[in-house]
Amino acid sequence: MCGRYAATKDPAKLIEEFEAIDLTEGHARADHNVAPTKNVVTVVQRHPRDEDGQVLEDEPAERSLRMMKWGLVPFWAKDPSVGSRMINTRAETAAEKPAFRRALVSRRCLVPADGWFEWRRTGKEKEPFYMTEPDGSSIAFGGIWESWHPKDDKDAAPLITFSIITTDAAGQLTDVHHRMPLIVPESHWDGWLDPDREDVKDLLVPTPEDIVASLELRPISTLVNNVRNNGPELLERVDPQQELEDDGALFDKPKS
Repeated sequence: MCGRYAATKDPAKLIEEFEAIDLTEGHARADHNVAPTKNVVTVVQRHPRDEDGQVLEDEPAERSLRMMKWGLVPFWAKDPSVGSRMINTRAETAAEKPAFRRALVSRRCLVPADGWFEWRRTGKEKEPFYMTEPDGSSIAFGGIWESWHPKDDKDAAPLITFSIITTDAAGQLTDVHHRMPLIVPESHWDGWLDPDREDVKDLLVPTPEDIVASLELRPISTLVNNVRNNGPELLERVDPQQELEDDGALFDKPKS
């Protein structure tokens, strides 16, 4: 699964990487500990609209950075709080589930990340890891998004939300967790973002083995366990055994 990730690059860098225009309106923030329900940067590709809001389907689609809230709220939901339970979407069933199938057909997005966090359980202990590209390039998670409008306030701004597609873990990642986010390689970005492409069977494929093999599995501090912690120290490599010894030393110090 993917329940926490890091996204620290500013829009200027993402514009260059994803060849997109910036429509974040100054709301993008570096975040070393992205948690569900936060507003974060995503990448979408849509046809432009005219002054009346009508889609100009004959005009080429434009790729842009947009702010969205993590946790998909289906367009038919009565209460937007359901989004907190829909942060991930299983690739195996996305086309069948009413909450996801419409978005999968026409509202796909990419979620730029520096890397993501996962916890390996050993007995009662949970050891955190950070999965990232060693060269610092962005990882693009496959996502879907929706626009939700409150039924009792037609003039209210729509709530734009997204969910991250997940698949079975592969290769070295199976040592940490049995699920992982779907990583979309750059060669597939055009197909994933194409708003006119409704057949997505070829897109919902496991992350290529070469991408999985290239990732660094970095043991990190348990500081990441607390969502209130948010700084570059969360991404630093640590020796898990040394961290345990350091924590123990705090309790062994004699009282003054």
